[in-house]
Amino acid sequence: MPEFRKLQGSEMSRLSAEQYAGTAKHPIVLMLHNIRSMWNVGSMFRTADAAGIEKIILSGYTATPPRKEIEKTALGAQETVVWEYHADPFEALSGMKKDGIKILGLEITEGSLPYTAVNPSLFPICLVVGNEVEGLENEVLSLCDGVLEIPQYGTKHSLNVAVAAGIAIFEMVRVFQKGV
Repeated sequence: MPEFRKLQGSEMSRLSAEQYAGTAKHPIVLMLHNIRSMWNVGSMFRTADAAGIEKIILSGYTATPPRKEIEKTALGAQETVVWEYHADPFEALSGMKKDGIKILGLEITEGSLPYTAVNPSLFPICLVVGNEVEGLENEVLSLCDGVLEIPQYGTKHSLNVAVAAGIAIFEMVRVFQKGV
């Protein structure tokens, strides 16, 4: 049976913020629209850093850094992940569509596909996640090229938005790396 020893921070080959800024990123943008919890925002910054995605777009009433609640869960990722704020998600999404970026919502809808249906031909991708209670509005969904869904097997039929975003983003990273 193999032995496992937990690695210390100094053994993990972590990049400095400067080194990270110079690395190639996965062609994924994460849009956080009307996220009410700053802790969820911070958590998604941390996931974005860990996954090495291009940037985060904050929209609607989603809080922006600097905020102590975001910093608490981001653990500095708000300083390493490129981000921008657009009050109007439609303007940002329309601009990305014009640039050839596929817009994929993460929501339970009619006609949604499993999150594992992402394929290399879809990149670059913008993954749009919405409010913790209401999800994505129909107006935002109307701008999506597709909608992904994470199967639910219990009684709640929902995951925390930061958890759901992490699942979908790391699946996208896996697919992109496999297709390169």
